[in-house]
Amino acid sequence: MNRDNQGYVLILYYSRSGATARMTAELARGVEASGISARLRTVPSVSPDTEASEPPVPREGAPYCTMEDLRNCSGLLLGSPTRFGNMASPLRHFLDQTSDIWLDGSLTGKPAAVFTATGSLHGGQETTLVSMMLPLLHHGMVIAGIPYSEAALMRTRTGGTPYGASHWSGEHATSLSEDEVSLCRALGKRVGNLAKTLENAPGAEN
Repeated sequence: MNRDNQGYVLILYYSRSGATARMTAELARGVEASGISARLRTVPSVSPDTEASEPPVPREGAPYCTMEDLRNCSGLLLGSPTRFGNMASPLRHFLDQTSDIWLDGSLTGKPAAVFTATGSLHGGQETTLVSMMLPLLHHGMVIAGIPYSEAALMRTRTGGTPYGASHWSGEHATSLSEDEVSLCRALGKRVGNLAKTLENAPGAEN
């Protein structure tokens, strides 16, 4: 749910098979448990076919993200499936268009965190998470991970890393494990709490 004229955490993601998208609902629950709204947005696919184009509105799921969605957020959760240890090209393409936001510093000092999903257990989750942090650091964002005070981080046998939330979908798309749900919610709540704290910090621009 989004309330007009109030702060929100943007959950910006790309999902091909639905595994990454499944995480967004749990992240949103964590965000809203902190008392701030969650706004889910996705990005269109990209194609080597120069004549191909996506419809202006997705057929299903979250709306496409606009630059104003990103510019005006109070915090950001960025998610992508892994592609050879990196984020998927549609999300990278969107971030490559954010030079104006970088120039005016709209994201500077705002909290951000990352999340991913893979089909194999050692399929590049941690390198994908770390690589997604790089453009956020260039934007001056404050990166949040998952602390080991979250008990699920020590006991998980599926997804979950200190670098961000993750989901191991296996050979076939599967639902999130209990620990993955717990860590998604914990990360969402952490970014939500940080967004409120940093917005109210002395010297913060409102």
